[in-house]
Amino acid sequence: MKVLACDGIHEDGLNLFRDAGWEVEIAPEPIKDPEALADKLAGFDAVLVRSATKIPVAALAKAEKLKVIGRAGAGVDTIDVDAATARGIAVMNAPDGNTLAAAEHAISLLFALARHIPRADAGMKAGEWPKAGLTGFELEGKKLGVIGLGRIGGTVARKAAGIGMEVAAHDPFLPAGAAAKGSVPLKGLDELLAWADIVTLHIPRTKETTNLLSEARMRAMKRGAYLINAARGGLVDEAALIRLLDEGHLAGAALDTFATEPLQADSPLRGHPRLILTPHLGASTSEAQQAVSTILARQIIDFTATGAVAGCVNLPPLTAEAAREVGPWMPLMSALGRLAARLVPAPTRLHVTYAGRTEGLDTRPLTRLLVAALMGTASGRVTPVNALHEAAARGLTVAETVGGDGDGFDRLLRVRIENGERAREVEATLHRGPRVVRLDGVEIEFDPLAPVLLMRNEDRPGMIGTVGSKLGAAGVNIVNFALGAAGDGQARAAITVDRAVTDAELAELRAVPGVLSLHQV
Repeated sequence: MKVLACDGIHEDGLNLFRDAGWEVEIAPEPIKDPEALADKLAGFDAVLVRSATKIPVAALAKAEKLKVIGRAGAGVDTIDVDAATARGIAVMNAPDGNTLAAAEHAISLLFALARHIPRADAGMKAGEWPKAGLTGFELEGKKLGVIGLGRIGGTVARKAAGIGMEVAAHDPFLPAGAAAKGSVPLKGLDELLAWADIVTLHIPRTKETTNLLSEARMRAMKRGAYLINAARGGLVDEAALIRLLDEGHLAGAALDTFATEPLQADSPLRGHPRLILTPHLGASTSEAQQAVSTILARQIIDFTATGAVAGCVNLPPLTAEAAREVGPWMPLMSALGRLAARLVPAPTRLHVTYAGRTEGLDTRPLTRLLVAALMGTASGRVTPVNALHEAAARGLTVAETVGGDGDGFDRLLRVRIENGERAREVEATLHRGPRVVRLDGVEIEFDPLAPVLLMRNEDRPGMIGTVGSKLGAAGVNIVNFALGAAGDGQARAAITVDRAVTDAELAELRAVPGVLSLHQV
């Protein structure tokens, strides 16, 4: 086995590879040209990178032997994970190894902003006595808004509370009960931005979080507030940030990560007097680099030797036999996970029951697939491999039952999702294709893979006609309209349509008298 180590991987991890009989080659500098990296990877079983060497799809063009890409750190946004997955290459990271380092760096930027430390240092070294104009502020009693209450954000919140700050957080997935365990109240994003004196970001960069702090959102922050981004570049609209600093709406900001790295020499960020910049140092401690290198080495060695997938962020290939048995269920599991997320926000408990003939069915990848779809992008990149771990970290209890009465079906899947305030249940089968057959005990059949409107309405004449007329007037064709009485004066409906319904069209449907709730799946 051969491993290529790029970007200065700590020797402790490389020695673990050598002890296991691997041949280790160290790249003398980051390999930034994708074609050159592709040529290099052709002869390796594994490659280790940090943030300097990026692995786009072009870098994998000749990687016929490559089994694992290891990221010595948490973020995998510099790796084309989808391209790696399509090629059967596992992508592993070590998110726990640099938690403390990243959190402490964010705290150090907090202190630097509060006391103007970089400007004071620069002035002193320039022969000045720059005391005037550098009056700072005390952190005790100030309000810190933490966006993202995962490992790093949670550590920042704990340390900030320890110095007397008032801390609140925004996390789009974490249920209130889980946040309460850490004594960190949750707020909506807009509420948090208007409340906080300082906002600090600790979320991954995804399509949904790119430019999360847009100009409009930064303008919603308090006048005179401060901003810290030691998470991922691209979370903040950098051009808008400069405008708000120039206007004085924001008093200052500290950035450790940037939309383009390394930061361009002529970037307007570099010369701004209200900005503190560091060159992506969040994980740059000797302890963190030693930890991530050894964690990653053990994961890769175990994976290649036994097939273990600890720390894997994508799904390893199934055997041919397992794929034949599990494969037909996979689209249904993803669809049910997305449906469950719509039915119950911020869930705290998920119970999956596989009833009927279950012998020979490996339910583990199916449950993980459902959980991954349920959590979606709210916790960053969640895959079937890391779904259960992330669920546990976020306060979601996942339970599974195998066996029992299939209620007339060869195999019946029952999904119950709860959040303390509400509980919903969906039953589905592969009979005549992927089908939901009951919703909250009401017999109602629809294809969860198709565009569907789920409606709860008063059980009275004319509802079908009125809703159908509204959809027809909007040019939406009804493929199937399934209706079931709940027995409490209400009915449940699943309306399969030929296209997604717009927000404006949904608003019109919700305004129909007798419609109690309506959601698009």
